[in-house]
Amino acid sequence: MKKFIALVTLVLISASTLMVAQESSKQSRKEQRDAKRAKMKAEESVLNAFSYEEAVLALKDKKFVLEADQVIFRNGRSAFVSATTNFVMMNEQRTTVQIAFNTSYPEPNGIGGVTVDGTASDMKISTDKKGNVNCNFSVQGIGISAQVFISLTNGGNKAMVTVNPNFNSNTLTLNGNLIPLDQSSVFKGRSW
Repeated sequence: MKKFIALVTLVLISASTLMVAQESSKQSRKEQRDAKRAKMKAEESVLNAFSYEEAVLALKDKKFVLEADQVIFRNGRSAFVSATTNFVMMNEQRTTVQIAFNTSYPEPNGIGGVTVDGTASDMKISTDKKGNVNCNFSVQGIGISAQVFISLTNGGNKAMVTVNPNFNSNTLTLNGNLIPLDQSSVFKGRSW
């Protein structure tokens, strides 16, 4: 009988030790996952801060491209578009606004939309208390006469640009990423 009690006690102790080991293994896996998530968040935060600083510097240098992945029309409708063919670009004083929907009908720029070039003037940049950057300037050219307003949100390179034509109310808003001109991979169609 004593051997039986000793055997049962030994089995119970072994089982409880095994359960404790499994529980601590689960906790360590959870801790590992939490540590991995925290590391990924920290890396993402550093990357966003770096891209924000790059975008601000590109705005100040007047060498940037806002590659749009969404177009919002004046009636509130929106469309998701290709960032390589929908953009607002500034290279010092030269500005290009291109909207292309890759339609099957011929359009003025040859890629299903409109491309207009102009000269920028009166550029003003301001930063609010939260670090959001606002930029506005005028664009004047053969095919365009408009006010352009850019809002860059602090903490990344996500930006919104509103193109407000001077002679009609066909306001257009583009959402996308603001990047330095030398990092852009946009495709420019024929301009007018």
